[in-house]
Amino acid sequence: MVPKIHKRGTRTIGLLYYLYGPGKAEEHADPHLVASWDHAAPDPGRDPEATYKQLQQLLDQPLALLDENERPKKYVWHLSVRNGPTDRILSDQEWSDVARRMVAAAGIDDPEQGAGCRWVAVRHADDHIHILATLVREDGYRPGLDFDAVRVQAEARSLEQELGLRRLNPGDGTAAKRPTSAERHKADRQGRERTAREELRETVRRAVAGAESEKEFFDRLGAASVLVRTRVAPSGDLLGYTVALPGDVNAQGEPVFHPGSKLGPDLSLPRIRERWSGRRTGSRVAEQAAPSGPASARRRASAALWQAVLVMDGADDGVAAAYIAAAGEVLDALAKTSAAHTRRELREAAIVFERASRSHVRAERGHDRALRQAARDLVYSGPALGRGEDGATTAMVIDAVFFLVTVAAHWHGKKEHAQQGAAAQLTAEHLRTAYRAAAAQPMGVLAVRGRSLALPVLRRQVLRVREALPSSLAEQVLAEAGWAALAATLADAEAAGYDTTALLADAAARRELASAESVSDVLVWRLRRAADLPADAQTATLPDGGSVPSDPAGRKPGNPAAKGPQRRRR
Repeated sequence: MVPKIHKRGTRTIGLLYYLYGPGKAEEHADPHLVASWDHAAPDPGRDPEATYKQLQQLLDQPLALLDENERPKKYVWHLSVRNGPTDRILSDQEWSDVARRMVAAAGIDDPEQGAGCRWVAVRHADDHIHILATLVREDGYRPGLDFDAVRVQAEARSLEQELGLRRLNPGDGTAAKRPTSAERHKADRQGRERTAREELRETVRRAVAGAESEKEFFDRLGAASVLVRTRVAPSGDLLGYTVALPGDVNAQGEPVFHPGSKLGPDLSLPRIRERWSGRRTGSRVAEQAAPSGPASARRRASAALWQAVLVMDGADDGVAAAYIAAAGEVLDALAKTSAAHTRRELREAAIVFERASRSHVRAERGHDRALRQAARDLVYSGPALGRGEDGATTAMVIDAVFFLVTVAAHWHGKKEHAQQGAAAQLTAEHLRTAYRAAAAQPMGVLAVRGRSLALPVLRRQVLRVREALPSSLAEQVLAEAGWAALAATLADAEAAGYDTTALLADAAARRELASAESVSDVLVWRLRRAADLPADAQTATLPDGGSVPSDPAGRKPGNPAAKGPQRRRR
């Protein structure tokens, strides 16, 4: 159940005409009253003798108790209450009870408080009602409406439980502003899937992902073809910015600009500047020159994500919040540069995770440098192909970001951040789908190679699994469809000179595996990352012949100078 308080109005009759009218797209059906302040208000929807003017005069009658200069300029209070698409259809009597409890919760008309405001509840669809009230009480005083939005939300949570409706998560005031109905109707008329506000929010998020300065941020916005206006103080200091979509204009034909703070609480210029507060100087120049291709950037992003996963559980809240916020930047950058077959799910993951990236816990910037650099590397390395090393490292980085998002969901759960936790869980589902698309080809190649291993080599890998893993986990891995790919990876690591038993034990101990759909898949990417093996093993050779090809950074996994744990002495 979603209650929404709309902007206050100045004309009762105008709102009545809308509520009882056909709607903007003929969507209103059988408009009629379900409740009113005195149980006896005239209903122009069902009573042919009743008129809108008659109902308006009754509603506005308390205004006559005040002098002209004492009357509020905006005295029309408007609340809509909508159920979800999976909720059952409520009867008129149930909606009547909902309306009475809502006006009592808001402070409009609470029987326990004596004189209240006059109001009516109109139903013109199965799934929602509208409540209209005049903001002067019967005794001439104004109603106390402080925190009315918070109170009606709390009442909605109680009603959901009592009426057996879908339970929504309580918010904490950190969510981005929802599009208005006018914005949604405008998007429909223009043939856009999303409103201008939503499209701009995504564009600004992508522009700030990994950005290191105001100039870079505004240059990216310009490159994204949005209109930008800046607000400058007399001193010349930049105070803020607004953005507009080309072609999105008002009735006067002027572009509709949105301040960054109205797109998202963390997209105001001061909040964006906080991301740069932890930036290092000097050595940072060398880091910024790192991108050499999509595959290399994805490998580095995967390593940074896993490092964040390993330290988040024991991190202070401010540090954890910084990692989660920076993970949102990585997702935005990954979605921006992904191949066609993973782009949609990664984009949806980034959009959903935007809600999980904010809470009242203030992020301690600086701790997120590695993740923000990873986002930057992804942006400047360019778009990835959907095949070869690019495609395989995409699967590798999706696997890593999935685990960070899972950790974020657990952290939000412990902090009782209901909406953020739910958003992180939904993000994980989108990432699962994206992973399947990205991993199908490289895991298929590895599986073919694993099934072609010589029997002595295969037996050796089975032995390594049983030595390195707890017995129940080992048997689970050996029974999974991904076992053949893991066997090929262990053989590659062995050929590169690694102690595969120690390498595998270390990979399994790095983080819990319970949330993984396929433990063997997870271990494949952890091993290939730790041992600097090519993510795309299509050209790699078996341990009984040839050499393993170089990775994108130009190092052979068999090179003694290559970094990696537990290299075996020969």
